[in-house]
Amino acid sequence: MGPVNWLAVFLAAALALAVGIVWNGPLFRTGRQLLPGNAERGGNYLLVGLLLLVSSVMLGHNFARIGVETLDAKPWLYFMQTGGVAIAFVIPAVWLTHLRNRTEPMRRVVDCLFWLVCYLAMGLVFWALG
Repeated sequence: MGPVNWLAVFLAAALALAVGIVWNGPLFRTGRQLLPGNAERGGNYLLVGLLLLVSSVMLGHNFARIGVETLDAKPWLYFMQTGGVAIAFVIPAVWLTHLRNRTEPMRRVVDCLFWLVCYLAMGLVFWALG
């Protein structure tokens, strides 16, 4: 196992949080916070940032495990790994939660696409700094 690129880990989480702010703000004008609740707006983003950091740490360890040589030879693995985690784990969980809450279908699609874009953005950071 190679060393974890900690700079990429923190920047990937920060970029994913920025995507979330834009996605739930000016892009789709949902008028809702990234994570609704009674906490102050900044507290919600802090919690989401922390959760994205946990995901980014997991991805950083994953890429360290794969190794620099393999990733240099097969750079698409950055996007295959991050997109795969989003498609196989995150999106089904989000979809099923929205389904149980009877959220309208378009809202489900927008939220699931958000997570796919976030994870692919994290893959982009790891690829750029790999």
